[in-house]
Amino acid sequence: MAFTRATGKHRRPSRVQRGTARAAGVAALAGTGVVGSLAAPALAAEPAAAQTGLTPVVTLGGVVADRVDAQAAAQHEAAREAAEAAARKAAEEAARERAAEEAEKARAEKERAAREAERKRLNTFVSPIPGSYVSTAYQSGGAIWSSGSHTGIDFHAASGTPVQSVGVGTVVEAGWGGAYGNQVVIKMHDGTHTQYAHLSSLAVSVGQEVTAGQQIGLSGATGNVTGAHLHFEARMSEEYGSDLDPVAYLRSHGVNI
Repeated sequence: MAFTRATGKHRRPSRVQRGTARAAGVAALAGTGVVGSLAAPALAAEPAAAQTGLTPVVTLGGVVADRVDAQAAAQHEAAREAAEAAARKAAEEAARERAAEEAEKARAEKERAAREAERKRLNTFVSPIPGSYVSTAYQSGGAIWSSGSHTGIDFHAASGTPVQSVGVGTVVEAGWGGAYGNQVVIKMHDGTHTQYAHLSSLAVSVGQEVTAGQQIGLSGATGNVTGAHLHFEARMSEEYGSDLDPVAYLRSHGVNI
C-alpha cells in the first residue's frame, strides 16, 4: 500500500511555526497565571547555555586571543633580541675598527720614532778625544809635512789616551799607514771619510761597523811624529789630498771644538 505526503491543511507545521505557536501559548498562559506553575519546568527543559555552543565559542576566542598575544610577545622579544644582537655586533665592529686604528697609529708612531732615532744616531757626532783641544791647526805650514802643510789637525793627547769614532761609519783601513803610523780610516754614513793616525794600538778591524763615541784605538807616537798626539783628518774620499777642514767638518755636525 502506497503512502503519500500530507498536503494542504493536513500538512505538519514547520519548526518556525511550532516555535511561534509555543511563544503564543506561553504568552496566553502567562495571562491566566498558569505560566507561573510551568515556568520552572518549562525553563528547566530548555538547554543550558553551555549546551548551546556559546560558551565554547567565547572560550575559543579567548584562547586564540591569548595565542595571538603570545605570538606578538614572542615576535616582539625576537625583534628586541635581534636589535640587541645587531647593536652588539655594531659595537664590536666599531671596537675592532678603533683597535685597528689605534694599532695603526701606534705602528706609525713606532716607525716614526724609529726613523727619528736612526736619523739622530746617524747625525750624532762627537770629538775624537773628549775634553782635548787642537794643538796644531789645519793647513799649518812646515817642512815636517811632505805636502808642505798640515792636512789635518792634531789633538793634544798623552800616549794611551782612548780615541773614538766621531760618528757612524764602516772601517775601511786599520793598520800601518807609513808616515801616519798605526791608523784607522772610517767611511762615514754620508760618504765622507775620517782618519785617526799615530795610534799606539787599534781596537777595530776592516769592515767593522762603528758608532759615534765607540773606541777605535789608543793615541800614541807611531809614524812620523815628534811626540804623542792624535792626528785627525776629514776627507771627501779615502784618497789622500781630498782633505776638508776638520774643525769646520766637526762643527757642521754639532761638535764644539
